[in-house]
Amino acid sequence: MDFAAFSAAFHRHFTRNPNVCVELGVDDKLGELPDPSPQATAERLHEARGLLRELATLRRTTTDFDEGLDLELAQLELEREIHNGELLFNGRTTDAQNPRAGSDVGGGIFLLFISDPRPPAERLADITSRLQRVPEYTRALLASLDTPVARWVKIDLDKVVGLPSLFETIERWAEAERFVGLADLRRARVAAEEALEDYARRLATLPTTTHFAVGTEAARRIVALRGIDVPLEELHRIAREFLRGNRQLLETLRAKIVERDGLDRTLSIEALHEHLNRTTRLEVAGGDFEVVLARYREEKDRILAWIAERDLFPIPDDQEMRILRTPTFMAPSIPAGAMMAPPPFRAGKRTSLIYLTLAEELLDEHTELAIPGMMVHEGIPGHHLQLAHGAAHPSLVRRHVNAMEQAEGWTTMLEDYVLDMGYMGELEPEARFVGKLDIARIGARVAIDLFFMTGERGYLDVGVGGAFSAEDISAEDPFEAAGSLLRAVTGFTPGRTQAELNWYSQERGYPLSYLTGNHLVWELKRDVQRASGIGDALELDRTFHRTFLEAGNMPVRYLRRVFEYAGLLG
Repeated sequence: MDFAAFSAAFHRHFTRNPNVCVELGVDDKLGELPDPSPQATAERLHEARGLLRELATLRRTTTDFDEGLDLELAQLELEREIHNGELLFNGRTTDAQNPRAGSDVGGGIFLLFISDPRPPAERLADITSRLQRVPEYTRALLASLDTPVARWVKIDLDKVVGLPSLFETIERWAEAERFVGLADLRRARVAAEEALEDYARRLATLPTTTHFAVGTEAARRIVALRGIDVPLEELHRIAREFLRGNRQLLETLRAKIVERDGLDRTLSIEALHEHLNRTTRLEVAGGDFEVVLARYREEKDRILAWIAERDLFPIPDDQEMRILRTPTFMAPSIPAGAMMAPPPFRAGKRTSLIYLTLAEELLDEHTELAIPGMMVHEGIPGHHLQLAHGAAHPSLVRRHVNAMEQAEGWTTMLEDYVLDMGYMGELEPEARFVGKLDIARIGARVAIDLFFMTGERGYLDVGVGGAFSAEDISAEDPFEAAGSLLRAVTGFTPGRTQAELNWYSQERGYPLSYLTGNHLVWELKRDVQRASGIGDALELDRTFHRTFLEAGNMPVRYLRRVFEYAGLLG
């Protein structure tokens, strides 16, 4: 097997899942649902081990820099898949303890509805086929579950409750399109909803466990297989130092703002935040959240114009962002906003979906000061721009790589960079204050991610005082202990706190990627500044941005080698 044949086999392997095909823009299995059976998992892991054997042979013979790098990235992806599939806690695999009907059924159907460029009749036929498979899928999923994690049961039940509203929207769309298979779709919808109701009833009766930690050694392996070569103890130290420094900066900004605006000098950081939220809150009458979506779209255009004037980043012509309200079934796992990356194997415009979770209690997450930061992070120059470049990379392997500390390091670095470059003008102190209070979450995420993975409560001790105490750390319920820290650090609403903890518990190693990536990306940029020999600061920025974006998706420790190969690290 040569490199091209291996790349093709790697691509086929990672498109076995029908939902992955929809997400990546691969026209295959679009009318199917994932197979949740242990047998399907065993077959997939067996194939992954075979690919690793082929890869080992190729790595001994290749001399090309990019091919060699791709093979290392492919090895990391395959080893991570095998480890995640085989990892045991409570004596069982993650799949056996993780009910996921809401995501497996709803995720692919929603994307076929909202972002598939094919004619409506083709998409509706695939959606009908998926709905017809729901009863078989739910039976197989229930058969595969063994004493699931109680919190994950609640998450799935909350998601399943939102699916009928999605199905109703699909049916109305089919009626408007005069879909020839409308009768079949209606029958499939009824059967699917009955199957999901039965699934929810039976899931709610299963014995559950509250224990979901995997232990320290497994946590070390999870972090390493994300491409992060930083010890857990060092990650904890970085989080403590970050939170301390961030709090000091918040105090400096607080003093500057209250002095300049003639406010009460004793106003606390939290009280100033409440004041800024009140004075910059969007007016939403009668629950019409379209006002919020429209304001985000306006900010997207403003940022694009500002970047173009300064030529700060390479912006592809064939890219687009769509800003949408988070659908009901996805809201339990999206606290405020999220981005669905451009499908890397779909021809045409690189299109991202930016989801915003909107409710009356969450309006403080979407103020005039918070909206620019959210758009920088999720849109351009943040996730959308980086992943639109990644989706266009010629490497099949890199288009499959999911390097979260690269992606999150890039976006959190940019939140400071655009303010440093003057984007918010006279509102820079207020915007930075709100941004720094929000970004405190990434320090808490390291602590909670390490705690959730290892079960070691000491990781929650990150030197945060105030409302957070040793008694909170020792709370029997891990979500209560973690939630106390998160609220103490960020002031998040109860709804956002719980949604954050939901995905922290399920996406091991991802929450800590934000601060870890921020630390590694700034470190990389400082090293490039010292070694590149480019004297003009703006030209250095442009070179750094272009090299970073054009490299494609990979962990930062591999990205360093791209900069070295380009002669930018000496």
